[in-house]
Amino acid sequence: MSAARLRIEIIIVLGLSLGASAVYSVVSIIAKLTAAQALGDQSVALNPSRSQREWLDFTYQFLDVFFGLFAVALVLYLLWQPGRSPFRRIGFDLTRPGRDAASGLLLVLVIGVPGLALYAAGRALGITVAVQASPADWLWWTVPILVLRALEAALTEELIVVGYLFTRLRELGVGPWATIVSSALLRGSYHLYQGFGPFVGNAAMGIVFGWCYQRWGRTMPLVVAHFVLDVVSFVGYPLAVAWWPGLFAAPAS
Repeated sequence: MSAARLRIEIIIVLGLSLGASAVYSVVSIIAKLTAAQALGDQSVALNPSRSQREWLDFTYQFLDVFFGLFAVALVLYLLWQPGRSPFRRIGFDLTRPGRDAASGLLLVLVIGVPGLALYAAGRALGITVAVQASPADWLWWTVPILVLRALEAALTEELIVVGYLFTRLRELGVGPWATIVSSALLRGSYHLYQGFGPFVGNAAMGIVFGWCYQRWGRTMPLVVAHFVLDVVSFVGYPLAVAWWPGLFAAPAS
């Protein structure tokens, strides 16, 4: 494939997925900064209810996850070559389950604690909004939906921003560190709607994950780490609010 076609393909893929999220996130942070309310007094819900009717709320949320994964299917299809599996190509397979799981859990420790500290610092400095990671009212299907959303986020971000993007930029002749930094800035930018603390934290996470991918050639540990971090954040959010309300509870409106 020619360099021009590769560039166009990358633009289309990102325009249909996380590149669009990054643009909306930039607009969102501008809106928050120009609002009458200070940034630190604002909040954002990551997994809000979609309807007051329970069955409809579940349906909307399930469909969000289902159709959100089509972007992942698209990049795997684009990376497919006759006789060469796209899963093996980016290291998203079960050939090394034990090592991948151990590496993923190690990344959870490396990213999780500093990430929490950055969020706390951002809240204290007033440069991060209060992030509501799960809905206030829990139903029988809330935890399964939150787990599915964590899986969607892990697959979308790691397979597109790392597996796909690194592969295509390498084919374009972009150097490893330019690729790592570009991917990290993209990762940080689509989290800007949460404030500047999450931007810095996710960009740093992108540097670490990008370096690990360059070293290991596998996205599976990154998916494992991202999935575990999001499940803990989403499902553990009510407990975090109960223990540290000043840090995690949404500001009173």
